[in-house]
Amino acid sequence: MDRFDAMRLYTRIVALGSFTRAAHDLGYPKATVTHAIAQLEARLQVRLLHRTTRQVSPTPEGQMYYQRCLHLLTELEETETLFSSAQQQPSGKLRVDLQGTLAMHFVLPVLDQFCARYPGIELEIGMGDRLVDLVREGVDCVLRAGELSDSSLVARRLALLEQLTCASPAYLAAHGTPRNLAELDGHRAVNFFSPQTGKLWPLEFRQDGQLHRLFLPGAVSVSHADAYHACCRAGLGLIQAPRYRLAASLHDGSLCEVLAPWRPDPLPVSLLYPHARQLPPRVRAFVDWLAELFADAS
Repeated sequence: MDRFDAMRLYTRIVALGSFTRAAHDLGYPKATVTHAIAQLEARLQVRLLHRTTRQVSPTPEGQMYYQRCLHLLTELEETETLFSSAQQQPSGKLRVDLQGTLAMHFVLPVLDQFCARYPGIELEIGMGDRLVDLVREGVDCVLRAGELSDSSLVARRLALLEQLTCASPAYLAAHGTPRNLAELDGHRAVNFFSPQTGKLWPLEFRQDGQLHRLFLPGAVSVSHADAYHACCRAGLGLIQAPRYRLAASLHDGSLCEVLAPWRPDPLPVSLLYPHARQLPPRVRAFVDWLAELFADAS
C-alpha cells in the first residue's frame, strides 16, 4: 500500500470511527487495514489513533495528520482531474443521498438515461430526509428540498417548485371553502412535523408581499409525505405541498386547490456537496445531469 492509499485508508477510519467499517468501505481485508495503520504509525513515529472496543478516534497528533491528509488528497484528485484526458469518461463509485419524493418522482424514473450516458459510474443511492454527514458517511452529494440551514457545504439551487394549498371535496363540503385568510378561522389542517426535530411546520401564505405563517388545529399529525396526502384525501384537513405531488389528485378530483391567490412561496430544490475547487468527474457528471433534469421542473 503506497502512501496516498494509506492516507485514504486513514481518513476513512477517522471519518467512520471504525477499522471494520473502513475496511468494508474500501474493500480491504481487516488484517490489511490493521497492518497498514501500524506501518503508518511506525513510519511517522507517532500514535495516530485511540482504540477501544467500541470506537476509534484520533489522538491530537492524529487529528492534525487527518486534516493534512484531507488537504493533500483533495489536491491530488484535483491535479489528476485537471490533467486527465478531456475525452475520458467519468468512472468509479458515486454515493448520493436523495430526498425520497424527489427521487421517486423526478430522478429514478429516468435514471437509466444517466447510467447509459456514464456506464463507468457505479451508483450507490440512499434515500430519506435525514441530515447526512457527507464526510463521515462517504457520501459525494445529497439532493434536498426546502430552505437550507447554514452549512460549510456547497449548495447548487436546481429548481423552485410551485406549492399549493389543498383539501378534499368531502372536507370542503363539511367545513366550507375558505375564500381568504380570515376565513381560515375554524378550519383544520393535517399537520406535518419534522422527523428530525419533532416541530410542526406551519401553513404559509404570501399576501401583499408578506409571508404569513399559521398553525391550524388538527386531529392528526404526520411526518411522512405519503401519509400527509392520504390524510388530506380522507377529509382530515388542509395541506400544502408542491404541485407535482398533488397533480394526480387534482386531476382525478380527490383534492381541490383553495386560496390560490395566497399560495406559499415556491419550494427550493438544491444539491449539496463538499467544497472543492475541482469536483471529481463522477460528481460533476451527476451534478450537471440533475441540473438538466430539474431545469424544466419549476
